Amino acid sequence: MTESSANKPANGQVCHRVKNGVKPGRNGFIKNHHHYHHQQPMYCYPEDKVQHTACNGSSGLGLYSRPFIESFEETPMLVAVLTYMGYGILTIFGYLRDFLRDWKIERCHVAREREEQRDFVPLYQDFENFYTRNLYMRIRDSWNRPICSVPGAKVDLVERVSPDYNWTFDYTGKVVEGVINMGSYNYLGFAENTGYCADASAEVTMKYGVGVASTRQEMGNLDRHEEMEELVAKFLGVESAMAFGMGFATNSMNIPALTGKGCLILSDELNHASLVLGARLSGSTIRVFKHNNMQSLEKMLRDAIVHGQPRTHRPWKKILILVEGIYSMEGSIVRLPEVIALKKRYRAYLYLDEAHSIGALGPGGRGVVDYFGLDPRDVDVMMGTFTKSFGAAGGYIGGRKELLEYLRSHSHSAVYAASMSPPVVEQIIASMKCIMGEDGTTLGRDRVQQLAENTLYFRRRLTEMGFIIYGNSDSPVVPMMLYMPAKIGAFGREMLKRNIGVVVVGFPATPIIESRARFCISAAHTKDMLDTALSVISEVGDLLQVKYSRHERLPSLD
Repeated sequence: MTESSANKPANGQVCHRVKNGVKPGRNGFIKNHHHYHHQQPMYCYPEDKVQHTACNGSSGLGLYSRPFIESFEETPMLVAVLTYMGYGILTIFGYLRDFLRDWKIERCHVAREREEQRDFVPLYQDFENFYTRNLYMRIRDSWNRPICSVPGAKVDLVERVSPDYNWTFDYTGKVVEGVINMGSYNYLGFAENTGYCADASAEVTMKYGVGVASTRQEMGNLDRHEEMEELVAKFLGVESAMAFGMGFATNSMNIPALTGKGCLILSDELNHASLVLGARLSGSTIRVFKHNNMQSLEKMLRDAIVHGQPRTHRPWKKILILVEGIYSMEGSIVRLPEVIALKKRYRAYLYLDEAHSIGALGPGGRGVVDYFGLDPRDVDVMMGTFTKSFGAAGGYIGGRKELLEYLRSHSHSAVYAASMSPPVVEQIIASMKCIMGEDGTTLGRDRVQQLAENTLYFRRRLTEMGFIIYGNSDSPVVPMMLYMPAKIGAFGREMLKRNIGVVVVGFPATPIIESRARFCISAAHTKDMLDTALSVISEVGDLLQVKYSRHERLPSLD
């Protein structure tokens, strides 16, 4: 299991409740509670259950103005053993099938070099594709399903079948209509083709067209781009902001512009691939701290200050901490108050990726900084994307004016990339004004509130049903553990049969024994939709026997 700070104390004190002399073991229920004052846990469990609660120590006292609750129930031992056995059996049969393919007994569908190119440097690494050939292909039908509608609360799917066990797909020409969408990052429901935002984008398209055909530094800087960046800076509460056409490139192309040789990057072990790629491209020294674990981060900061660079022991030119607001696979929220406290204490810089948290957290929808009631000026680099809560595309970076002026001339993503499409820019402007209330309505504020209510309701109901749910109680990203490889595809297929579209995730995107289904809650989901989805999830959960939680199921509070 991926180790996280939920398994260990986050700040100083640790409280153990032990029954019959048994210490908390690997299979106990683990929950974190962080409060401004030391209070009793919000949930009580029977005395025969082992409870491990991390309480605020001296370092965390006063940093949290609201409850901070994250749940990571450990994998049951039997489930872990069966999961490893499942992968072992699949691996054995995979090697057997590769043997049959080598002897032309079984047809091989994978890409290979022609016979006359056998002496060349291999273009395809055959062994590295072992997982894709023998494991991924078995459940490939659970991914890349084409949709033919707006990715709103409900979607229409193009029906497809596979005549060769998922190597290829044929389209039947039929459409599966009205599938409840539990997988898209449409947190605030702005992915829509009607309404204020869609009308504004259509109007701008008629005036400016779709493409700009130039970079921002040449002939592609429109007045709408300038207005958007001013609005983003105002929304974030920073001096200046800059937008980019791709969220992934916002991280991967800007981190190398901020750090280089002689700099140290401290990265959370569960950071997104774009952050990892950007750190590697920068040429900086990279050290990884345990997920959301402030003791691990502080130890690395202290060692970096004390020992300096390897061999020479010179001071680091710069220390940059990379974290995310909401971690998209774990559903956890960064312990931002503690990260900022450590950053100030050791005089490091903080890079915050709010791809999933901007718009989805905080009373004003301004992300994790707003959620904790912190000062945006305490975050040196505020990054986020427009692809999720705003229903658009691209990303942004906000911060001090000097920082943004530097990036405008040094970032590859700013200098060489084409400008953002005008209708996409207008979608961002319209949705952001809606969230801020500048459209003259309370629609945006109502959607932020509705998302928070939907999230709490959905998470609580899943927990009551007996599923193992990861993450923070306020996170709209809800991972539900499946564990076994055979249940990844089975869960996705059974849900789709019942008209519910879900995302399932397995190795290598997650640790090998932590396959999961990931639900993304939206403000566009009505209570009837959520109840329908929950009923189906419970039915499929009973069918596949994935209600693994070992804590006592609490009665519904409805």
